[in-house]
Amino acid sequence: MSASDSRRPSLRADIARLVAAHDRPGPRYTSYPTAVEFHPETQGGVGETEARARLELANRRAAEPLSLYLHLPFCAHRCLFCGCNVIITPHKERTLPYLDLLVREAELVAALLPDRRALSQLHLGGGTPTYNAPEDLARTVRRVLELFPARADAELAVEVDPRVTTFEHLDALGALGFNRISLGVQDFSPAVQAAVERLQSVEQTSNVIEHARRRGFRGVNLDLIYGLPFQTPESFEASLRTALSLRPDRAAVYSYAYVPWKGAHMKDIEPATLPPAELKLELGAIARELFLGAGYEPIGMDHYAAPHDELALAKRAGRLRRNFQGYTVIPASDVIGLGISSIGDVAGAYLQNTKKLTEYEQLVAAGHLPIERGVLRSAEDELRRDVIHELLCNFALDVPAIERRHAIRFEQHFARDLELLREEEAQGLVRIGPERIEVTPTGELFVRNLAMCFDTYWRDKHAGSAKPKFSRTV
Repeated sequence: MSASDSRRPSLRADIARLVAAHDRPGPRYTSYPTAVEFHPETQGGVGETEARARLELANRRAAEPLSLYLHLPFCAHRCLFCGCNVIITPHKERTLPYLDLLVREAELVAALLPDRRALSQLHLGGGTPTYNAPEDLARTVRRVLELFPARADAELAVEVDPRVTTFEHLDALGALGFNRISLGVQDFSPAVQAAVERLQSVEQTSNVIEHARRRGFRGVNLDLIYGLPFQTPESFEASLRTALSLRPDRAAVYSYAYVPWKGAHMKDIEPATLPPAELKLELGAIARELFLGAGYEPIGMDHYAAPHDELALAKRAGRLRRNFQGYTVIPASDVIGLGISSIGDVAGAYLQNTKKLTEYEQLVAAGHLPIERGVLRSAEDELRRDVIHELLCNFALDVPAIERRHAIRFEQHFARDLELLREEEAQGLVRIGPERIEVTPTGELFVRNLAMCFDTYWRDKHAGSAKPKFSRTV
């Protein structure tokens, strides 16, 4: 596939018009309903009682595997671009009680799933999962895997910061069966790295990749971000070419979410140093051009996969799915989240743990599930989640398939939504047919906006809100 491939979105003369029409706050749709619809039990949402009931329902599907997410929130230093829920401390010994509590929470959940423990997916996220010493991390994960044994074909994945990840970390995780690794890179430009306070050399990154492959990690993902301070087309292209030289199996090229109202640290980034919307979109298009030109396949709105990778194979077969771990092919119907702020997806409910460490400690130590809030999905939520995720995963909707799965007449049920989508069709972003709706190559850059056409929560509650809740879509 060459860089001139017909799938490449062109930066046409009217790109400024498209940006002006679409650059507004909007969800990324890692869930639907989105997290702003999660509420405590006292406000009509979800608490521990409902979480226990949902786990009981999940246990009845004993033959199905689970997906498990462990949140390890600690970092020695905060990167200014970061939007994750992290705890900054240089005192690693003070974090050891958290690892014990994480195991205790796993034990509490395991007791509610006596017949369903097998894992098809285990994901360590953060924070910095490799913040702790290798032996402490390994002890924690080993106990979790005793409680929830991994299937032979399971995906065991870890997110790492190459600056603090040692060969000993990789050896310990490799010995436990970990086979996928995701490395935070963001950008290799020294000027950009200095602006976001994350100085990371190519050599540090390359060394971690090479050793991970020697230890049997079969999948390597790089995380990159466009829209960071001081990025230019020339500098970002150089960073992308360096990333490609490392031969990743996958790459995530995220649009930077500048949300200073959520993270005060982002206020240390001078807004004038951020690329304007048109330039930011150009940076995203450059990434698309280079990855497609190198033979990678586009996966959803911000991922690329080598042709041999499982994500690319799943996309071609129509098996691609999306959850809080990102795009996935793992057939787990339920996702269990452990640790502060983690989110689970269990038996038709989203369940989120408390974000406060002290509260998490008290609840888990007392034998409680630390559920703070969530939402029970209705049949309408399930339908719209299906539609939105099909758009985000496959850039297309098989209308008859949606009708069969949900027993609806698509055109009738989504009459208002199709009106909004036809406005996007007039701008060349989507093609609407009686049996198939397809996102155009240019529309792929605006797929979040297309998904918003089917989001009734956005339409009814948030579209006109003066208080920002989401990052901008461009």
